[in-house]
Amino acid sequence: MSQPVDFYFDFISPYAYIGSTQIEALAARHGRTVNWRPVLIGVMVMKVMGLKPLPETPLKGDYLRHDGVRMAEIFGVPFKYHDLKGHNSLAACRAFLWLKRQDPALAVRFAHRIFKRLWVEGRDITQAEVVAEAAAALGVDTAALLAAIASDTGKQALNEAMDHAIKVGAFGVPYFVADGEPLWGCDRLWMLEHWLAHGTWKGAGAAVLAKAAARP
Repeated sequence: MSQPVDFYFDFISPYAYIGSTQIEALAARHGRTVNWRPVLIGVMVMKVMGLKPLPETPLKGDYLRHDGVRMAEIFGVPFKYHDLKGHNSLAACRAFLWLKRQDPALAVRFAHRIFKRLWVEGRDITQAEVVAEAAAALGVDTAALLAAIASDTGKQALNEAMDHAIKVGAFGVPYFVADGEPLWGCDRLWMLEHWLAHGTWKGAGAAVLAKAAARP
């Protein structure tokens, strides 16, 4: 059986949201499954790489706000920027990992709800109670989920997830790994599609040009 596609994501990334709307269908077209792997992008960017968050980086911030909107338009998904400050995905990522251990498919449905809450509805996802509310709509025991989010086991699970992501070289999200091939960004989904279809990079550029030329 073919290996699953690893999908590293952080709920606070608009690009990870866009990637999350595409990755399952893309992988399924090639007989693959997806292994969703939550990370904290702030740890990667600020603590590991020693950089400022992209939205706070001069020149890049304005570009990203423009680019996120057009990327959503390209992929045809609902999207809007929010004006939230100081939000984070710590509780949501711990919740996801707890759900994933029990039911990976349920965890993915939960992830879609969290992404939608932040990037479509513009509502905060920081508080554990808010995360539990989203999970409750899927029939999850909220008391057990809240306990898991606050537990040492929950903290350790996310720490281990971060250690793994750093070990494989994930430096941003969305980050995909297929058969050992790393790809960063939802604008690389076409490359992932080509790799899953052909298992090689040869001819990828020509295929894109031919496809574009064939369009009316």
